[in-house]
Amino acid sequence: MYSLDDTIAAISTPIGQGGIGIVRLSGPDALAIVRRLFLPARDGPSEEIESHRLYYGHIIAPQAGRVIDEVLLSYMRAPHTYTRQDVVEINAHGGIAPLREILSLCLEAGARLAHEGEFTLRAFLNGRIDLAQAEAVLDIITARTESALRIAVQQLGGHLSRRTHEIRSRLMDVLAYLEASIDFPEDEIPPRQVDQDLGWAEGELADLLRQADHGLIYRQGVRVAIVGRPNVGKSSLLNILLRTERAIVTPIPGTTRDTLEETIALEGIPFVLVDTAGISETEDTIERLSVERSRTSLQRADLALVVVDGSQPPTEADYQVGELAAARPAIVVVNKSDLPSVSNCAELLPAAPHIAISALTGAGIPDLEALLVETVFSGSITLSDEPLVSNPRHRELLRRAREQVVEAQGACPRLDRGLPSDLVAIDVTEAVNVLGEITGETASEDLLERIFANFCVGK
Repeated sequence: MYSLDDTIAAISTPIGQGGIGIVRLSGPDALAIVRRLFLPARDGPSEEIESHRLYYGHIIAPQAGRVIDEVLLSYMRAPHTYTRQDVVEINAHGGIAPLREILSLCLEAGARLAHEGEFTLRAFLNGRIDLAQAEAVLDIITARTESALRIAVQQLGGHLSRRTHEIRSRLMDVLAYLEASIDFPEDEIPPRQVDQDLGWAEGELADLLRQADHGLIYRQGVRVAIVGRPNVGKSSLLNILLRTERAIVTPIPGTTRDTLEETIALEGIPFVLVDTAGISETEDTIERLSVERSRTSLQRADLALVVVDGSQPPTEADYQVGELAAARPAIVVVNKSDLPSVSNCAELLPAAPHIAISALTGAGIPDLEALLVETVFSGSITLSDEPLVSNPRHRELLRRAREQVVEAQGACPRLDRGLPSDLVAIDVTEAVNVLGEITGETASEDLLERIFANFCVGK
């Protein structure tokens, strides 16, 4: 299914206007294809192109002899490349027309258009990186905060892979011992403390799973719905958290008719803030649709900011919003602290933290930001440089591997009472195979297709 014998090409930079755009080729004919199109500026077409050097010249349409663009060309000879194949990159001007025309000429000259993530897939298939490192490439591209970027770079450097390999190797030693005991029951096989090996593996997997809870937060972010009845200051709160006038704010109730999403970073954590329409009973068709979207946004949120007007007594609508938000973590934000306070909101979500702020003056906003971070990590914020698991697929595989190890641990005491070793070996084998899916040693073609389909063409 995955051919490594042909030469692929793609535009590797975002389509649009920019200073530089790159067309990348990888495969055995990469240099030969580009030589048909590239005219060096200095010594003519006979100039020898050496590996890992830049060459200035022009891309020429061979049949018409027309200059397409002024470019810098770099050639990297295998195996010292991203894909461990010959790679050529054409650095052209970053416009739609020149890049598409250069790519078209490469395809006419014998290259094939690359699929999503096919360059990185070739790097994996050729053994330059493992599957966890390949996924880290995508995490780097999509990182929204410095912390998410740091975690992805650590994974690309092999931190998770090394720990996974270490655990898997120890389990494979256990498996070899168990299988030898099964196959050669009459031979003298040196005893091995299988329960100790399994206990160590279980502890390592449990530690990685604890890190995964924090790692996924840094990678995916926290979805925060800003909810409340009309005209309590939800859009004003969004604006002051963003430090910009993103939402329209007027004294007229019901200004917000649709949800509005923006992302901020606090302590390296992405918070996706969702400003919603005021939730209230209404006969207006458009307002009913807006309220329904607000309810949907609240259901999808990881955390709710329930905004109330501290200058007015709480209304029935405030308590209705509180009931809707009761099913998830919430913070009650008592707005308009710059006005005389007449509100007693203690009965509104009494188990949730309450904080007074003014979206007009900014009073209390730093405390609210600190409370958001504290709520996410329950008062324990981890910003160490230790490698974290930040991929949902990895977390699920680690969970399954740990379950199998725990099953094997439970069976160990019965080995001395005559339990067949192959029953323990089954659980250990499953754990070994599951861990192999993280790094790709036991990955199926279907799994590879699902993973690399998330990449962009050209990467």
